[in-house]
Amino acid sequence: MTHFNLTDWIGFMGVCILLMAYLLQLLNLIGKESVWYVWMNIVGAGLSCLASILIHYVPFIILEATWMLVSVAALFRKKHHSIS
Repeated sequence: MTHFNLTDWIGFMGVCILLMAYLLQLLNLIGKESVWYVWMNIVGAGLSCLASILIHYVPFIILEATWMLVSVAALFRKKHHSIS
């Protein structure tokens, strides 16, 4: 049986959060513009990126960092629109 190390758990949690956000959005339980969806993408992609950094897997570092940064930009855009 395979035993998870800390890096595996970090990546596993990140992927679970990303998939949960996607599933909740597909089921129309949260909207793709909701703050919850954006935050789940930021946290999930951030954890997945961290795990990828820890295992030195550059393609997923790029993918997850980009996903996280796009989500952070969406959060700032959302906050800017709610202030105006």
